[in-house]
Amino acid sequence: MGWLAVGLGAWLGGWWLNHVLSHRPATRLTRLAVPVIFGLSVVVIWESLVRGLEISPVLLPPPTQIAATFAAKTHILWEDFVQTVIKGALTGYVMGCGAAFLIAVAIDRFPFLQRGLLPVGNFVAALPIIGMAPILVMWFGFDWQSKAAVVVVMVFFPMLVNTVQGLQDTSAMQRDLMRTYGAGYWTTLLKLRLPAAMPFIFNGLKIASTLALIGAIVAEFFGSPIKGMGFRISTSVGQLTLDLVWAEIVVAAIAGSAFYGGVALLEKAVTFWHPSQRGRA
Repeated sequence: MGWLAVGLGAWLGGWWLNHVLSHRPATRLTRLAVPVIFGLSVVVIWESLVRGLEISPVLLPPPTQIAATFAAKTHILWEDFVQTVIKGALTGYVMGCGAAFLIAVAIDRFPFLQRGLLPVGNFVAALPIIGMAPILVMWFGFDWQSKAAVVVVMVFFPMLVNTVQGLQDTSAMQRDLMRTYGAGYWTTLLKLRLPAAMPFIFNGLKIASTLALIGAIVAEFFGSPIKGMGFRISTSVGQLTLDLVWAEIVVAAIAGSAFYGGVALLEKAVTFWHPSQRGRA
């Protein structure tokens, strides 16, 4: 009952603090404090329920055990992080988003390509990852190159669609004004259409940032060297070492949040003039 009382106290304390902060003026500190308090409350409640109800660590390890495994297996987690996130996800992300951007510009320059390339891109996006991953592993091998290829397939279409839509976002009056100044296609693209498309482009980049990590991890379930986050999760589940599985999940969550947050910060710096960015601290 002691652990259950601690969990109840954490829930009530977290609710009370968030209630107090919600009535304070909104500042950067209060906006940061709310999710931190909520996260700490969840961790304490998790720990209390697991220990109070005596749940088997095989089913759900307590956060303290996960933290201990994280500290003890840092070298393994770092090796898996480099293999999956840096080599697989990030490489595929750059290649896929870069190719999608260039093809979007080509579609915008030559509209007849839109009728041929967009349906193909839509078809590729509809392919199930669990069907494509084994094929790409057989084509590109068991190392990170095949994982990067899976990521390319996953991020290409969202980036392509958002960029094409963004390049078409300017009004006819704006384009006519550029023509009255004697601006050609490339000048109009660089001075008007590309800046106007930036919110759409960053929307595609943010969507792709989450898909990239998911694709790299899932692809490792279908073949990889003896390292990588997906490989470690699949083998650890078979060995019933769920604390290591959760440690890998923590690494993936931190990496994914940092990846998305970095793209969001870059968006804020590039599109500071856009109405969607006004009023944000």
